[in-house]
Amino acid sequence: MGIMNKLGSNLAQGLMGNLSEQSVEKLTSEYAPYLMNGETIQSGFTLIRDAVIFTNYRIIYVDKQGATGQKTRLNTIYLDSMINVSVETAGFGIDDSEINIEYITSPYYKVSSGVSTDSLKLEFPKCYPIQDLYKWLQETAFANHTRINQ
Repeated sequence: MGIMNKLGSNLAQGLMGNLSEQSVEKLTSEYAPYLMNGETIQSGFTLIRDAVIFTNYRIIYVDKQGATGQKTRLNTIYLDSMINVSVETAGFGIDDSEINIEYITSPYYKVSSGVSTDSLKLEFPKCYPIQDLYKWLQETAFANHTRINQ
């Protein structure tokens, strides 16, 4: 019964658009072939079939496509390209928590004509403590911001 409750909870969170935390071991067993030499998974989350994986080098967004999910697209946000992180904590009721990551998409982070940026919004269930993840992402973005603007 415990596993069915967890499965039902994960499915419900997925249907609401919220990420569910997964073990590093499970993520490593599935996604190790996609990791660079020296890269290790720090944490990760799934959303039904898709996943967001945090490694020591990057954030990997896994988009499983098609009816079977065999076709997979992996997108990368390098940690050294993050420039801003914001958080919105859950409120009363069915609100969820959000972390928004702004990152540079230009191949060069310093250019005279400006850089292009994009953002990624991650939604977490109300019960997930996002403070540690936010703190780590914010410290990384701050270090990048300082390094880029020296």
